[in-house]
Amino acid sequence: MLTVGSVQAGTKSNVIPDEATILLNIRTYDEDTRRSILAAVKRIVVAECEASRSPRPPEFELFDRYPMTDNDPVVTEQVAAAFAQHFGDDDGELPLQTASEDFSDIPRALGIPYTYWGIGGVDPDLYRQAETEGRIADDVPVNHSATFAPLIQPTLDTGTAALVVAARTFLEDT
Repeated sequence: MLTVGSVQAGTKSNVIPDEATILLNIRTYDEDTRRSILAAVKRIVVAECEASRSPRPPEFELFDRYPMTDNDPVVTEQVAAAFAQHFGDDDGELPLQTASEDFSDIPRALGIPYTYWGIGGVDPDLYRQAETEGRIADDVPVNHSATFAPLIQPTLDTGTAALVVAARTFLEDT
């Protein structure tokens, strides 16, 4: 997935700017796809600069790059079992995500196995209505959306419980 998060160029409608800055976010399920998308972006930008006779070639700066979050299967199985026992019917599997997430940087640097989970925070009435109308993608705000605002409760209690349940899985003698 490619998101154009920001385009900045010029200060007036009738003045051609000397430069433009475009901020992109690329999220993929594997590094090969990420490299392919990045190469395509570079080809398009270079071609546009050449077609418009830009006096300088484009500059590319890569930042906010995060490794793929690759859950440890054993840790994931243990935490999933604890969640299933604690949350019962409210437990479910988090589908594969294309998040740009720095979560895995620390455990990876320390050589510690990890698992990444998510909790719901959307108003259930809003979700049900959007689902009924086939408008989930249109009406349910996602993380980083300008309209994203999870419900404080029960999201806070659920998140706290998830942290405690996961920690107890590894801290208690059973």
